[in-house]
Amino acid sequence: MDSQASTTALDGLVQRLRGFARERDWEQFHSPKNLSMALIVEAAELVEHFQWLTEQQSLQLTANKLAAVEQELADIFIYLIRISDRLGVNLVEAAWRKIEINERKYPADKVRGKAGKSDDS
Repeated sequence: MDSQASTTALDGLVQRLRGFARERDWEQFHSPKNLSMALIVEAAELVEHFQWLTEQQSLQLTANKLAAVEQELADIFIYLIRISDRLGVNLVEAAWRKIEINERKYPADKVRGKAGKSDDS
């Protein structure tokens, strides 16, 4: 999917979620603070699925476990979209900018195969 198609798909989600909240009169509860807190709760629910798994097990989820993880990822994504919408942040543009920052911060020739930052010994 090219960046234009990704932006269009994300815009569609923004509009759908905005309408969903408005139809239920939930925008009054969707402050950035509340949405951020809800996002963290959903992230914790995602972590629960991996808590006692080995690295290898985390890569080989059962169909049922993967379906549950998918639901948590969707919840996280939805809250992230709502926060960005409420704050007027374009997530696609912000992600592209952040990737550029990370490319400078973590030059491939200095961090390849390392978990730390480029200036770590």
